[in-house]
Amino acid sequence: MVNLKNFLLIAGPCAIENQEVCDRVAGELVKIQGAHPEISVVFKASVDKANRSTAKSYRGLGIEHGLEILSSIRNRFNLPITTDFHAPDQAKMVGEIVDIIQIPAFLCRQTDMLRMAANTGKIVSVKKGQFLSPWDMRHVVEKLHAFGAQDIIQMERGTSFGYGNLVVDMRSFQIMRKNKCPIVYDLTHSLQLPGMGAYETGGTLEFADTLAYAAIGAGIDGLFIETHPNPTAALCDRETQLPLATLSHRVEAYLKLHSTAKGLLRPR
Repeated sequence: MVNLKNFLLIAGPCAIENQEVCDRVAGELVKIQGAHPEISVVFKASVDKANRSTAKSYRGLGIEHGLEILSSIRNRFNLPITTDFHAPDQAKMVGEIVDIIQIPAFLCRQTDMLRMAANTGKIVSVKKGQFLSPWDMRHVVEKLHAFGAQDIIQMERGTSFGYGNLVVDMRSFQIMRKNKCPIVYDLTHSLQLPGMGAYETGGTLEFADTLAYAAIGAGIDGLFIETHPNPTAALCDRETQLPLATLSHRVEAYLKLHSTAKGLLRPR
């Protein structure tokens, strides 16, 4: 069960590659949940990576097979699950499986996407587009409420800064908090250098901890982290996925800072 009043850790491989990779990540998340029962841990993996750099880029195993694997993770590891969808007619199928349904950043203003996500009755997680100001997220949240969404998560994933670069404006968290929805920071996607790889997105993984600590200090309600047992062999986002072996240690450090920073920049 996902408790939005708890700190959220949403983590998993970028895309579903096979059952083994998902099982290894899920097993590590179970350990983290056991060590930190005060937080909500959610398994994430994309069933279809529709927004790809080139036609050669890996997309996944297909939506039906991908949802089968996600369902098995939920049943065998007792973890809530989330994934994204990329067309309005996919929402019902995805919503029948997930606990949180995710709207990708580039589609955050698409009215039909928001409507269909709200219609699932699930928690809706919507990423702020790289092209959108934090003030504009008010309209996205208002749309979701108008369509009947009860529980909404806003996700920050960086803003386009010229060509091939993203920056994270730490003021965004305080600004979006006015929308009265939890704010999760998508750490690993904000490390991307879009279009800067040969056939895929590049990244700056060395800044992961710096940005995580800054966002936690700014008062976020959770972290979204893509992680892989062997990032250099990952089929997508290999430049920005955190090594699974480092995840537990990092989460420990992040949560210690969160317990200290809790309440900062929150409305009094």
